[in-house]
Amino acid sequence: MKMSNRRLMNMGLAAISAGMITMAIMVGVSADSSKEIIVKTVKGKKVCDQGWECKGFSAYCCNQTISDLFQTYQFEDLFSKRNTPVAKAVGFWDYKSFITAAAIYQPQGFGTTGGKLMQMKEIAAFLAHVGAKTSCGYGVATGGPLAWGLCYNKEESPMQSYCDDSYKFDYPCAPGAEYYGRGAIPIYWNYNYGAVGDNLKVDLLNHPEYIEQNATLAFQAAIWKWVTPLKKGQPSAHEVFVGDWKPTKNDTLSKRLPGFGTTMNILYGENVCGQGDVDQMNVIISHYQYYLDLMGVGREEAGPHEVLACEEQVPFNPNTKSSSS
Repeated sequence: MKMSNRRLMNMGLAAISAGMITMAIMVGVSADSSKEIIVKTVKGKKVCDQGWECKGFSAYCCNQTISDLFQTYQFEDLFSKRNTPVAKAVGFWDYKSFITAAAIYQPQGFGTTGGKLMQMKEIAAFLAHVGAKTSCGYGVATGGPLAWGLCYNKEESPMQSYCDDSYKFDYPCAPGAEYYGRGAIPIYWNYNYGAVGDNLKVDLLNHPEYIEQNATLAFQAAIWKWVTPLKKGQPSAHEVFVGDWKPTKNDTLSKRLPGFGTTMNILYGENVCGQGDVDQMNVIISHYQYYLDLMGVGREEAGPHEVLACEEQVPFNPNTKSSSS
């Protein structure tokens, strides 16, 4: 049944007067599949929903999603040695786990902020932290030291249980639980497991082992850490990387600039930053540059050294235990 042009126009005017226009666009993603993008204009602003991967009507969901830009073969290129016999987490990490976890945060802008270049750079930046923190690569390793990310999913031979009794009222250590490093950006200490678990609605305080048993949860915890400020009034790693953070005068005096270097400050504090030209910092930077090359972006897009590094930065939170150290 055909609808008259006048009736169509009247329906359109009614939608506009309600302050909202909705339309669905079918976008082909392969020869035999397609995805539906639902677009709304609400109070003059365009918001979109792309189903499971970017759900909930967000302006960020109007951009390409991570799976549009970063696919299985690229994940395999970045982490090519993770399933070799000498790796410590063979069969654990995979692309599906990453993209499933990332889908939760794409409506918030993770991997969906800006245009294609910024999106690719953020994916590379986040995964550079992951690769550096889970690597078992070394100087003469097959494929080079940067090819061994996601070799681990937990700390090998921990020297302590990482139980801090000063948090016994908020995050008391569970009997028999060990809070050693686990995950894509490893979590340490009872209070960090407790805080992450609260936000993910998973009982990690009593069951920290869940992180080493579920790759999607491990990636989800790491992305949550990336997009969430450590303290109120401070930026997240995501915000300083994509340019959503404006440094204060104090930040400028502390040599904290928007860009990759400050993501290390937020995630690791003085364990990596403000220590001069140290290996811990350079390894993370090298992973970022290497991943940009492998993803076809090119390391020249990484920016100058003062943006990449944090060797002279004053930590946001001095003398505090990082959740990722």
